[in-house]
Amino acid sequence: MPKLSVKRVSAISEPGFYGDGEGLYLKVSGKGAKSWILRTMVHGRRRDLGLGSASLVPLVEARTKAREYRKIARDGGDPDTLRKRESLTFEQAAKRVHAQLKPTWRNVKHAETWISTVERYAGSKFGRRPIHTIGTADILEALSPIWTEQHETAKRVKQRLATIFDWAKGAGHYPHENPVNGVKKALPTVKRRADHMAAMPWQNVPEFMKSLSNREGVSARTLEFIILTAARSGEARGARWSEIDLEKAIWTVPAERMKRGLPHKVPLGSVALEILEEVKGLDPEFVFPSAHRAKDGSGKPQSVMVFKALFKRMGQEGFTVHGFRSTFRDWCSESAHADREVAEAALSHATGNEVERAYARSDLFERRRNLMESWCRYCSGAMGQVVEMVR
Repeated sequence: MPKLSVKRVSAISEPGFYGDGEGLYLKVSGKGAKSWILRTMVHGRRRDLGLGSASLVPLVEARTKAREYRKIARDGGDPDTLRKRESLTFEQAAKRVHAQLKPTWRNVKHAETWISTVERYAGSKFGRRPIHTIGTADILEALSPIWTEQHETAKRVKQRLATIFDWAKGAGHYPHENPVNGVKKALPTVKRRADHMAAMPWQNVPEFMKSLSNREGVSARTLEFIILTAARSGEARGARWSEIDLEKAIWTVPAERMKRGLPHKVPLGSVALEILEEVKGLDPEFVFPSAHRAKDGSGKPQSVMVFKALFKRMGQEGFTVHGFRSTFRDWCSESAHADREVAEAALSHATGNEVERAYARSDLFERRRNLMESWCRYCSGAMGQVVEMVR
């Protein structure tokens, strides 16, 4: 049987099967569509395997694929498995990895950002290509435009791409070394100083709190509570009444809402308790509910943007909500002269090395209670500028 030629493949129009030899056939349908078929024995049974459209797969590539699949079949494997794997695109791989990782993330916004950045910076370049065809040069093309101008974003994209290709390699969809591994030396070194959240000097807090206490609205009370407890914004905005024991003056933030993934007991000072009394009854679930209700009429947490609007109404600028944690930490060192481990525990920061943390299991709660009560008194102006030693 004579082999096919490129010219003959183009000229054939009659429906039927046209052999090229060694089990490779050109199939022409009744409507004139042409595709490649490999007929071979797999595990003792004849199988017809599609190798793609003749308009997309040239004759020489069809022969190469057929030869590769026949070898797999002779070795006892199933070439159909390889064929299906080769059809997985980068976009499909990214979505599979995202779906697997999503249940492990506590933050919904992070889950949304994870896939959106991958789609924007990498998917737009090679999202529809079979993942096994993507190499280091493609990764470099995706990262280079943002590597210096949006360096933090680029680093996160790089990490996410590495995760996707690690999964693809482990699942048998990528036969080469992870292409992200080879891109580091091709990208320029970017030296950036860490950008710390702008913080208010601790000496200015009493005056600011006095002004804040004169403001009406839930956002003002939320910010007061954040400052008085040295909590993160999201922890306070998402606070539930079920987490608060008013009688014992303890707020227990569950592990799933903490950055370190560990529950955190916050001793509530007298002024913080007064704030809670003010907002009691606004919502049965959320301590500081949004003015906007959910679609089903239930309450929901405030947006982080409420503080930007609050600062604008107050005519305040030059600091951030998160920066008040740094303000508190500075006050602990410079005014209260609190022990480092107590101040760090109040912020739910890990201290010491792994061995030290294994033995130091106390959360220093009672010592933190004294510290937070002193902080409340200072913020409310009850202490003035008097230095109080908190041990």
